Amino acid sequence: MPNIKRCFPAKPDRVYEQYHDQEWGKLNLDPAYLYEMLVLESFQSGLSWATILHKRTNFKRAFANWNYKKVAQFDQTDIDRLMQDAGIIRNRLKIQAAINNAQAIVQLEQSGSSLADFLTHYLPAPLINHPQTSADVPSKDQHSQQIAKALKKAGFKFVGPVTIYSFLQAVGLINDHYDWCSFKD
Repeated sequence: MPNIKRCFPAKPDRVYEQYHDQEWGKLNLDPAYLYEMLVLESFQSGLSWATILHKRTNFKRAFANWNYKKVAQFDQTDIDRLMQDAGIIRNRLKIQAAINNAQAIVQLEQSGSSLADFLTHYLPAPLINHPQTSADVPSKDQHSQQIAKALKKAGFKFVGPVTIYSFLQAVGLINDHYDWCSFKD
């Protein structure tokens, strides 16, 4: 694609570019993908997104190929194993949150709902913003605040409004590609 324009400055990072070009801001409510992005976004807190993307394959392996039903069954042995896994971020609270959140998703499903249903209750259609620069992109908004509060009430962990805003961008419920970005749509 000639004259490609991306939302971020040119970087020599193909993994980051592929994520931006092919996933970010594009609606994907597949249950495994929602779990993956929830885990990755919660682990990203305090770190760069590029760091997380470069460990993505390791996270996938560590968390049962994003099979949240299997992860929901993880126990202390699994937590200990993950704490020794140098391929992921070894943060006990975040590991426990990933397991807890898998359990919360399973509970939603057992009640006849899903994480996608939960999210689209608050955002029935993707919110397409029209930012021109990074200054136009908030770190949180009323939707992420409301969803974060509801997720916490439903038993989810590490789901503050900033993390949830990034999560909503990742799964395409919020599209913050700059108007001039080659990948806006």
